[in-house]
Amino acid sequence: MRAEIDGPLAETAAGAIAAEVLRACVHCGMCNATCPTYQLTGDELDGPRGRIYLIKEALAGAPIGRTTQIHLDRCLSCRACETTCPSGVEYHRLFDIGRQEVAARVRRPVGERLSRWALRAIVPYPKRLRALAACARVVRPLLPRALAGKLPRPVAFAEPAETPAPSRRMTMLAGCAQAALAPHVNAATKRVFARVGIGLDAAPGAGCCGALSFHLDAPDEGRGHARRNIDAWTRALDDGAEGVLVNASGCAAFIRDYPDILADDETYAAKARRIAGAVRDPVEMLDAADLRFRERPTAPRVAVHEPCTLRNGPGLSGRVAALLGALGYEVQPVRDAHLCCGSAGAWSLLQPKFAGRLRA
Repeated sequence: MRAEIDGPLAETAAGAIAAEVLRACVHCGMCNATCPTYQLTGDELDGPRGRIYLIKEALAGAPIGRTTQIHLDRCLSCRACETTCPSGVEYHRLFDIGRQEVAARVRRPVGERLSRWALRAIVPYPKRLRALAACARVVRPLLPRALAGKLPRPVAFAEPAETPAPSRRMTMLAGCAQAALAPHVNAATKRVFARVGIGLDAAPGAGCCGALSFHLDAPDEGRGHARRNIDAWTRALDDGAEGVLVNASGCAAFIRDYPDILADDETYAAKARRIAGAVRDPVEMLDAADLRFRERPTAPRVAVHEPCTLRNGPGLSGRVAALLGALGYEVQPVRDAHLCCGSAGAWSLLQPKFAGRLRA
């Protein structure tokens, strides 16, 4: 596809990335076969090929408006399209650039601006989110059913027991929404890793990965989160941590894109590449560990639906199922496992109708 990048973007690393991705696309349309939103609407503009055309026109300086913004907003960034592209088009890299260009040129309705601001002001900060969730649980019976259904109930869990000093050490992303609403996930991760001799600690100063701000019209804010994390994790790696463990695959996918979002930052570009290369998903570490079950599962039949960001980005598809199989579980196939569950971070809150249909 011919690539014309107009304006100040043409002289940036982002412009070079966009041009490279556009030139790789041969507009064959095979990507539409695995696009969740195209499956729902059948609209060419709700598929990757149509969105690439919209972004191409925007980056070339053509007039754009709400129609372009609406169709880009519907994209989940699940990257399923990349798995069926015969030309190896890295759609997500172009999409992030195009989304920013459109956000800068098309003013959103006030309701959309307020909702995105509220998400950015609350979700990346666990203390704020935890306090809001506690208040919401008190008045749960008074909340609209749709909102009450999204509020997770607290899960009782045990903190990792005291163990001998681990022989290995990694720094761990504590996260924001997960740390506030599902802290048992981090606790379980620490317990399992302690059993295989790997200690996990959150690096002081690290916080939200920055994806939410970056994807909700505040890219500079997202880059600020990224720089703060890079500083914290660089110190941890320099002190002997062997990697950055991230048990939220969506965060891991964004952190692996730090080199793109900071490509024009002379101070952080090289540091971003180091951090991106140090990111590890739990399954990557546990595959090589000596894991054994104390007793076989009493209910061994389980279904595994892998997150898009685990399957389509780092290429770890099938690894979770294989690990569970080695531990005595009988993993059952899931129909249409390539389709997104409909969550996609804040997408399920901003596109509830589409999210509900995908979940169903």
